[in-house]
Amino acid sequence: MKSICIFGIFVADLCFFSHTIPIRGQTVLGSKHLVGPGGKGSNQAIAAARLGGDVKFITKLGKDNHAEMALALYKNSGMQTDTVIQDSNLTTGVAGIMIDEKTGDNIINVVPGAAAHLDNKDIDKNISLIKDSKIFLTQLETPSDVTSYALNKAKESGNITILNPAPAAKIKDSDFQLIDFFTPNEKEAGFYLNKIIKTDKDIEDAANDLLKKGINNVVITLGARGVYFANSKENYYVDVFKLKSDVVDTTGAGDAFNGAFAFALANDFEFKKALVFANKVAGISTTKLGAANSMPSIDEVNNY
Repeated sequence: MKSICIFGIFVADLCFFSHTIPIRGQTVLGSKHLVGPGGKGSNQAIAAARLGGDVKFITKLGKDNHAEMALALYKNSGMQTDTVIQDSNLTTGVAGIMIDEKTGDNIINVVPGAAAHLDNKDIDKNISLIKDSKIFLTQLETPSDVTSYALNKAKESGNITILNPAPAAKIKDSDFQLIDFFTPNEKEAGFYLNKIIKTDKDIEDAANDLLKKGINNVVITLGARGVYFANSKENYYVDVFKLKSDVVDTTGAGDAFNGAFAFALANDFEFKKALVFANKVAGISTTKLGAANSMPSIDEVNNY
């Protein structure tokens, strides 16, 4: 199994559940409130680690209760923690999440905290981890110039690179050519093409347009409709995994997908098998509450 290096942020998720997500100016009474671990990079690292992946996670935390929660979780998930940078002058990030308890839909406001202070020196200090890894996975919650720098270093080191463009933000044109796998959802894909994506044709055209930017493989995640994959040789849809129980919370499902996809590639799965596997892991995660806490173990996945 090849090792996986993930660059991203940790935040403490403050989750509020209610019968509906409030609109501007509206107050709703909630039914419950949970505090748990989150942050896209952190969720993806935990997803891959719980599946049995050899995961190194580069991030920055404060020295506070939220940081202690993160470090305890990493140890319990089998991850190394010596790549986690701590700064007592900064506070660990937080995210406010409002969840519709009927549908599992959510809206999220992320404050990265200490992770917003990640810089190129932090990448240089951990360059040996990137060089020793075969898969490099990142997102867009870290500072954009540092993400670009890390992506360049990963590609120079011969890594298979995965960029999950969430939240959607500007990417240098030259950086698209460094991406082996680009994993947006429909809205994120539309952001990079300045168009709204609704129909199957929209999805297929969007993937082709993204490939023209220099990306090697495009994976557009479609929620309840599965995923669409395209590269210069082939393209196809992969259906969503059929669940035995109801969806209760979609928070972190995209992270489960990306972490599982990185794990599958690290284990030399063929692309289609990797996508089917990642869909299954993401699906199982939606049957549990929370983000990091919903990531299934490899035994759960194999026995589901």
